[in-house]
Amino acid sequence: LHYGTLLSSRACAHMAAAAWATAFLYSLMHTANTFSLPLCHGNALGQFFCEIPQILKLSCSKSYLRELGLIAVSVCFVFGCFVFVVFSYVQIFRAVLRIPSEQGRYKAFSTCLPHLAVVSLFVSTAAFAYLKPPSISSKSLDLALSILYSVVPPEKFWVDWYSI
Repeated sequence: LHYGTLLSSRACAHMAAAAWATAFLYSLMHTANTFSLPLCHGNALGQFFCEIPQILKLSCSKSYLRELGLIAVSVCFVFGCFVFVVFSYVQIFRAVLRIPSEQGRYKAFSTCLPHLAVVSLFVSTAAFAYLKPPSISSKSLDLALSILYSVVPPEKFWVDWYSI
C-alpha cells in the first residue's frame, strides 16, 4: 500500500506505463478485429456489455482462426500478468512473514488475503467464461459468468480498498 516509499517514483511510472501500453495494444487488437468482422446475424447481443466471444457468434465468416489467434495472444498477455501477480504476491508474503509481531502479520494478511480472493475470483471466472467448451454454453450461463468476473470482483475490491 506504500508503493511510493518502497519503490522509486521512476519504477512506479514504468509499471504504470507498461500496464497502460499493454492494455492499449490489447484493446487495439480486439477493436481492429471486431470492426473487420462481417455481421450477418444482426447486432443484438444477449449480454449487458459487448464482449469479443459474443460478437464472434454474430459473425457470418468462419471465425475459427480469428478466435484461435485472439486466444493465443490473450493467453500470452494473461500468462505474463499472472506471472507478475504471483511474483508480487510471493514478495509480499515474504515481507509479511518477516514482520516480527504476530499482530502485525495478522493485520497485513487480513489486508492482502481479501485482495487475493478477489483476484482469484476474477481470474477463475474469466478463464472459465472464455475457455469453456461451446457445448455447455448458454445465454444465461454466459450472462452469469460475465457478471461474476466484471461486476463482483471490482465491487469487492473497491469496497475493501476504501475500508482500509
